[in-house]
Amino acid sequence: MAGRGDPPEGTPEGLPGGGEDEYRSVVFDESFVRAARLQEFSAQERMGEHARAVRSLPAWSRRTGSKQVLVLVMLVALAFGTAIYLGIRNPYQSLAVKQAEPLRITMIPLAPQGPVPGGTPTDLYAHSPAANFRIGASGINLPGARRTKNFSESQVMTALTTAKDYLVESSLDPEVLTGGAVRPVRVLLDPDQLEQFDRSMATPAADGRHAATGWLVRFDAAKVALADSQVRVQGTLRFAEAGPDALEVTSDHTFAYALRPVGVRGPGADQASLFTVRRELHFRFDRDDLHQHRAELLVSYVQAGPQACSADASGTLRPLLAGERATAEGPAGTDPYATGQATAALCGSLSPGAQPSP
Repeated sequence: MAGRGDPPEGTPEGLPGGGEDEYRSVVFDESFVRAARLQEFSAQERMGEHARAVRSLPAWSRRTGSKQVLVLVMLVALAFGTAIYLGIRNPYQSLAVKQAEPLRITMIPLAPQGPVPGGTPTDLYAHSPAANFRIGASGINLPGARRTKNFSESQVMTALTTAKDYLVESSLDPEVLTGGAVRPVRVLLDPDQLEQFDRSMATPAADGRHAATGWLVRFDAAKVALADSQVRVQGTLRFAEAGPDALEVTSDHTFAYALRPVGVRGPGADQASLFTVRRELHFRFDRDDLHQHRAELLVSYVQAGPQACSADASGTLRPLLAGERATAEGPAGTDPYATGQATAALCGSLSPGAQPSP
């Protein structure tokens, strides 16, 4: 029987004993050993043909992504800017802009029916319809301001106070009344009307557009002086919308001035007389006017007396003073066939009740 480790056929011929003697005939020379060095592959080589877990995007894809990011940033910036604009924007703001219209002027002198009463300013006021008038700016009362459909309460108040400022500067400032000053009035006007205003001051004309006395109350300082600086005033202010982008204010006030002659000597030279001016003014305010504290003066309707009907009051008012009478002449004649600037020829009669009683 064969041994435990022997094959069934027994030990191979020529290899007695079997086991490790089996490989004794295999001999590795030195060149073979040197050529059998170990070689470790890199990670990329070990992956072989397997697909990568993470791939780089192609160049066209990177460009598309950059554009998308840029668009997103622009949209965010636009939304942010819109939010800021809506947050600070006046809810009543409008972009509509309309050029101011030229002022239309109507000047009516009031002629007395007899001699002009004279006396001291105190007596004259006490015995006239102006006895209960207030003094100066206190006679220009503001109505209660309230919001309208398109304007806030504060904007309405701005329009009313600007109109009052214009009345004070153009009707009560002594420098304007007899000193020839125009700047206090001019700075309150819309720039679109400054050319018309300047022409009216430089070359006044009774053409319904360029009478200086349509813009302000002015007396000839060489002939007339204020006998009392405390002018009596009474009237009203009203406001209303003139559309979604404009407010209108209408003022209707009567001013009573105590005047005395200048450069006259003799009996009665120190006597004063009353001169009355009723001014009805129509103001318009767009949103820019409200912001800049200025006004557009659209209509000026003035009645002033005692004056002669024939007096040219376009440059300065020409009062009849104490003891003087109006001439029998009527208004200045107008030729409808004449060319050039048209002139207004209107005159009224100053009723006895409108003058101081004896």
